[in-house]
Amino acid sequence: MRDEIFKEKIQKQFEFDESVVSVFDDMIDRSVPFYREQVSLIAHFASLALNEGGRVYDLGSSTGNVLFEIYKSVPCELIGLDSSLAMVERARLKAKAYGADNISFLHQDFLDYDFLECDVMIASWTMQFVRPLMREKMIQRIYESLKSDGIFLMSEKMVSADKKLDRLMIERYYQYKSAQGYSQIEIAQKREALENVLVPYTQEENFAMLKNAGFRSVEILFKWVNFALLIARK
Repeated sequence: MRDEIFKEKIQKQFEFDESVVSVFDDMIDRSVPFYREQVSLIAHFASLALNEGGRVYDLGSSTGNVLFEIYKSVPCELIGLDSSLAMVERARLKAKAYGADNISFLHQDFLDYDFLECDVMIASWTMQFVRPLMREKMIQRIYESLKSDGIFLMSEKMVSADKKLDRLMIERYYQYKSAQGYSQIEIAQKREALENVLVPYTQEENFAMLKNAGFRSVEILFKWVNFALLIARK
């Protein structure tokens, strides 16, 4: 289905409810620049860190696109966690259609989940929805759950500490959304719905958070204006 949620006046903050889930794949394709390319990069670098029988967690797995991409490459245990039941149900239907028995989608708040040791952790446009007071603690838990030499792949929307540059980058992003068919009203209403729900960090803050957790190296795999994909190695 095509994302037309924000054509009408929204009376609540943004949440991943049934209305969002029903159009989510179209929404993310049209809202995240080079989304499919980033999913491909995540799957590629995750696969390089995996052997047969390895374990991957996807935090905020939504409809499962990232895990389905990894599923094509390496026989391993794939676990998606999402606090939205509607998302989990949609992902399970897709897994059934794929015949992907090694992918588990769990209705679970990953902030409270007891992780098993794993090779790869993924958070695709997820940590930006975690309250800042909890974010550093969650990154620390991710680090501790990874095996030695394990990797964490984190894609995020970011802000600039330079207010003028930040404004210019936001304007460029809105131009991108407009080119994807979103009206100015839709763009403005989604921005309003996401206010205080999506709280992005600067690139420097994200790097510092990962380094402070103990990751030995952090690199940028992809960047477009105010969107970036980071890889961190334990």
